[in-house]
Amino acid sequence: MSDDPPRPDATASSGAVGVIGLELRGDEPPSRKQIYSWALWDWATQPFNTVILTFIFTALYLTTDRFLPASLQGLAEDDPAREAGIADLTSGLGLGSTIAGLAILLVAPVLGQRADAAGRQKLWLGIGTGALVLCTAGLWFVEPSPSLFWLGVALISAASVFGEIAAVNSNAMLIGIATPRTVGRISGLGWGFGYLGGILALVIVVVFSVFDWFGISEEGGLPFRIIALGCALWTVVFSIPIFLNVPEPSLGRPERRVGFFASYGLLVKDVIGLYRNPVTRPTFWFLLASAVFRDGLGGVFAFGAVIAAAVFGFGFLDLVFFGIAANLIAGVSTIIAGRFDDRFGPKRVIVWSLTAMVAAGLAVFLLTDAGKTVFWIGGLILCAFVGPAQSAARSFLARVTPAGREGEIFGLYATTGRAASWMASGAWSLFILLTGRTAFGILGIVLVLLAGLLLLLPLRERRPGGALRTR
Repeated sequence: MSDDPPRPDATASSGAVGVIGLELRGDEPPSRKQIYSWALWDWATQPFNTVILTFIFTALYLTTDRFLPASLQGLAEDDPAREAGIADLTSGLGLGSTIAGLAILLVAPVLGQRADAAGRQKLWLGIGTGALVLCTAGLWFVEPSPSLFWLGVALISAASVFGEIAAVNSNAMLIGIATPRTVGRISGLGWGFGYLGGILALVIVVVFSVFDWFGISEEGGLPFRIIALGCALWTVVFSIPIFLNVPEPSLGRPERRVGFFASYGLLVKDVIGLYRNPVTRPTFWFLLASAVFRDGLGGVFAFGAVIAAAVFGFGFLDLVFFGIAANLIAGVSTIIAGRFDDRFGPKRVIVWSLTAMVAAGLAVFLLTDAGKTVFWIGGLILCAFVGPAQSAARSFLARVTPAGREGEIFGLYATTGRAASWMASGAWSLFILLTGRTAFGILGIVLVLLAGLLLLLPLRERRPGGALRTR
């Protein structure tokens, strides 16, 4: 007997735009196979973010002197010419990330909308995941040569775009298996699996490094290229269950099928409709509020290592061990917080998480002269609340997403996040520029978290069987 429940018609219940997708399933609980198959997708794709994008491939390979011209490679590390060369590499990687962000900004909601209309979220999940795998595996061909640097940047940037497209549809499929009473727990399990999967992959890489790659020659950047293949294989193996066991969230909405460019006009009309409809207006406001606080959450990870090294004097091993501890705590706390989400509501989880992070961030700033212990304690407290806030944000949005518009709304979720992605980095840079001290950048991140918290407070969340409205 199949574990898949009958897929609800997105236009059921009169097809009104205010019908919430989670409500169409009722209280029928999903099977454990569906829950863990869906959560494993986060586990499957996280090594790209952790190993390729953040800690290993870009930081220790693509933006190092391996990709500098031969005339610069032999220079001292503090030589201005060499420093300028490394700066060109890092700025090139940043350019690729910027282009990827703009691509996500433009295509995520439209592709999500088209997947909704056809009832084919799983197809677009497969396209995004498959392209992510191919781009990651393609890094095998990025040998240490200046002429291949831009190939590496292009593959990583493209992988980021395809990964985000896949994530939009994975998020949409959450609505196909969750109920209003279980969505928090299931969302938390997915985020938690992502953290734990990423850290396990990172630990494996660190072990290989400690043992000198078990005799593998480092000629031609071979260990890093093998790491890329390993991450691609990891994604393939652990993403299979979601395609076998998790149903589409709806049968689609054929009346909304339009041409690609006409989709943008329909998207604008839908966004206006979100605001005008009293039932869906909270969805509109939550997209704006979450864009701000999610950028603050991203800033914690983006600048955490910089704060640890530049302000508290962490060395390489300090950073590695802190990174492992931080991701482990984030993963476990997110899984636990999912149950609080279902019991008390996602808004309370987000509010308490953001409040705790603002307090911890201020404490770290005020006690910068007290040494590394302050960052260990304050930093881990911050990490303990990042995951719960991220997971509860996904749960909150799932609870206010109209039926048949899952991909579109989560596409807008990705888009608004990208549109606000300058805030934490801008506040970070501004505070440092004004004071000349890196420690003051902490206040910039705290300010963005606080702004997101204040924007969220006026919203009232949807409770099982109840309405959601703004004050």
